[in-house]
Amino acid sequence: MLDIKELYLKDYIDQEITVSGWIKNHRKQAHFGFIDLSDGTYFKGLQVVYDDNLKDFEEVTKLKLGSAITVTGKLIKSPKEGQPFELTMTSFVLEGDCPDDYPLQAKGRPTREFLREIAYLRPRTNLFNAVFRVRSVAAYAIHKYFQERNYVYFHAPLITASVCEGAGQMFQVTTLDLNKVAETGKVDYSKDFFGKMKKNLPKYLQNEKWYITLQHIQQQCSKAHF
Repeated sequence: MLDIKELYLKDYIDQEITVSGWIKNHRKQAHFGFIDLSDGTYFKGLQVVYDDNLKDFEEVTKLKLGSAITVTGKLIKSPKEGQPFELTMTSFVLEGDCPDDYPLQAKGRPTREFLREIAYLRPRTNLFNAVFRVRSVAAYAIHKYFQERNYVYFHAPLITASVCEGAGQMFQVTTLDLNKVAETGKVDYSKDFFGKMKKNLPKYLQNEKWYITLQHIQQQCSKAHF
């Protein structure tokens, strides 16, 4: 079993390979068809080609968008300009079917407002795929920069009792029933999860005590104290 990314890094032309992924697009014709397959390991996908000489041709044509499949076939050079290769299918296994109302259809580009309603599928779109790959590379470069300069990566507490610059009036974390608090007008923090008032606030007060000891620290939002 190969990752699709490996196909772009090494030469597998004229070899029989097996890949798994989900169907991003499926273009069916009378005697042949094309499947755009993605497994998440690379921004680009893999075009899978099949025709009516395939034993399971009728079953393949019924595959729906979003379905997960495992495909075996021969990787060949693609006649299409700008596409280095394609996979000629010899067999497949349906790993997970998908309903007809799968939200990410091939036609049209979903709006970001619509994607908020199907957050679990957002990573499958080109937009979020690209954004988080760039973010991953940028985060790695930042961490690498600081690690090479002897900085200690430090996670400041997200929830703290420290109050700075009046932000405590804006961001407060509690497990109390706010409806009851509104009715009584009283707050008993001894019954809260933390036993006292806690805030979600800027982290530099936490950074200072570590800076005094370690000299060079990198905080999770990529701030650094020199």
